[in-house]
Amino acid sequence: FPGLADVSIPQDIPVEGEITVPVGSHSPEEDYSTLDEPVKDTIMRDLKAVGKKFVHVMYPKKSSALLRDWDLWGPLVLCVSLALMLQGGSADSKDDGGPQFAEVFVIIWFGAVVITLNSKLLGGTISFFQSLCVLGYCVMPLTVAMLVCRLVLLAGAGTVSFIIRLIVVGAMFGWSTLASTAFLADSQPPNRKALVVYPIFLFYFVISWMILTFTPQ
Repeated sequence: FPGLADVSIPQDIPVEGEITVPVGSHSPEEDYSTLDEPVKDTIMRDLKAVGKKFVHVMYPKKSSALLRDWDLWGPLVLCVSLALMLQGGSADSKDDGGPQFAEVFVIIWFGAVVITLNSKLLGGTISFFQSLCVLGYCVMPLTVAMLVCRLVLLAGAGTVSFIIRLIVVGAMFGWSTLASTAFLADSQPPNRKALVVYPIFLFYFVISWMILTFTPQ
């Protein structure tokens, strides 16, 4: 800029303002890296985090504080356990139960992904993987219902057995739906909650129907 060559700045003009960069105090937690911790501590920390999420499903609260550190280990274990219990094929049977396992596995994960995408498209504030984590962990009551039904079926498959299984599956279905909607429905705008709750209702209803109609071969 040739026009600024003749501009002179007086030396007695005081400079105002702060030019120092504030430096915050570093806590030991900020300098701590999980790469330096023993493998045992890492495994125990992850197991405690998974256990807290299971407890949170048992006592659902309208808060996503425990799900900020999401994981898919719990949903994977629940999905595999439920799929294994729904196989129903005996060792000496011609049907080895493989298609049933694949069917249950695909239904649970594909349904959870579809509901998660629906929640995000409707303006949900929970992230994609947090929503997937919620839906997966909330399968736990239905997994317990499947275990109870297997035990009841050991005593027979009569009318009394069906009534007991109907009560157990119905109660666990309501529990799973309530626990999941406590997170996902409240993360939506007030005028769109029904659009989120309805697919969740269908998702757990399909799983509940598969559990209720299960009969071992």
